[in-house]
Amino acid sequence: MRFLLVAYDNGSYIHEFPIGLGYIASVIRKMGVDVEVYSQNMHHFPDEHLTDYLDKNKFDFVGVGIIGGYYQYKKILSISKAINKSRNRPFYILGGHGPSPEPEFFLRKTKADCVVIGEGEIIIKNLINAIQNSLSLESIRGIAYWENENSIKINNREELIGNIDGIEWPAYDLFPIDYHRLIRGVGIEKTDFTMVMLSGRGCKFTCNFCYRMDEGFRPRSTESIIEEIKFLKSEYRINYIIFFDELLMSSVSRVEELCNSFIRERLNIKWSCNGRLNYAKKELLLLMKKAGCVFINYGIEAMDDVILKTMKKALTTKVIIKGIESTLEAGISPGYNIIFGNIGENRETLEKGVQFLLKYDDGGQFRTIRPVTPYPGSPLYYYAINKGLLGGCEDFYENKHLNSDLLSVNFTDMTDDEFHEALLEANKRLIKNYFDKKTMETIDQARKLYLESDSNFRGFRQT
Repeated sequence: MRFLLVAYDNGSYIHEFPIGLGYIASVIRKMGVDVEVYSQNMHHFPDEHLTDYLDKNKFDFVGVGIIGGYYQYKKILSISKAINKSRNRPFYILGGHGPSPEPEFFLRKTKADCVVIGEGEIIIKNLINAIQNSLSLESIRGIAYWENENSIKINNREELIGNIDGIEWPAYDLFPIDYHRLIRGVGIEKTDFTMVMLSGRGCKFTCNFCYRMDEGFRPRSTESIIEEIKFLKSEYRINYIIFFDELLMSSVSRVEELCNSFIRERLNIKWSCNGRLNYAKKELLLLMKKAGCVFINYGIEAMDDVILKTMKKALTTKVIIKGIESTLEAGISPGYNIIFGNIGENRETLEKGVQFLLKYDDGGQFRTIRPVTPYPGSPLYYYAINKGLLGGCEDFYENKHLNSDLLSVNFTDMTDDEFHEALLEANKRLIKNYFDKKTMETIDQARKLYLESDSNFRGFRQT
């Protein structure tokens, strides 16, 4: 049996390691199935190339995983067309956060044979075993599939994997790691090699715009995390880890344990993570800095207490400000994520977000404010449907969600034009602030060069 996993191209110069495919590849290979990765992301192959590749190479299965998003939706339609045109079309499996909440819609649009709903490691094993042995798919939990030409069956969900330490590491050797380790970000020097990793799965919180379906948080053991980091350092010279999961900062005690272990093991790495500002205490942040943390990406979302409560963020503006100030004082760059347009928002709540970003911007990232998007699977999505603002998944992907920086569903009292005008004015100020700071930094470099004979200067070059 042969399985082709497609790492699709999202148009980036460098792509992050597709960690979800890496985990699935490891599971499939352990079953004795021959696994190959089609790295469209690295080679920027046109989708037609995939058709030709499938025509020339015989595979029993082809799998693609996507998250939700306007680009991802259009891309999966194009990739599906390429797969379906193949003379040797394999059994086509679609997975990921994108199709999981609305599998029937994605099956009808892509003509895939099956959608894996939620975590795939257990499901993919059961699915391959059933097809290998010509068994009915009716007993496979966590899938949606075609019962016949017109009818789709959605089976009950598979339980979440309890012991995630028992999951095999991603099959790194099947992927072009020399390419993926070149991904850049905050605090990553030109000579650093980078890799994404998971410290756990899920999240303890329930924000109304989040479309994650796996409830709760399941951390990996500290020992497992350290063992994998040591492997990546030894095998691929990785010295910067991007913890890619939703929430490494799940509690003060867990972060303390991780950091103390990193220090004790002398890992000597830099790392970044997603964090929660209610855990961003001065002592903890100083420990994180000592353990190598250089960047924490925070989901702030709004700077208004009423809106934060509506979002179910479990944060207040006071907690946010204190946490950001403590992060900056610790010498860690914070990532600022603010969205606009949730239920009850107006120009005043938008202005509060702008003022916050202008005050605390450390120049680490170029940040603008985006509209809130009610992705299928999120509470906000079902609210929009119940209020008659959205007709369902097809209306969302075909008519409403055409770009992540444009309004998809308007939850405010503003007209769509007023909404976009307000965002334009807000983001013009943020854009100007960012480039004004970069201009002053460059001028300061020139001053040090010419007036202080700075011999470390390497030229005014921008790429």
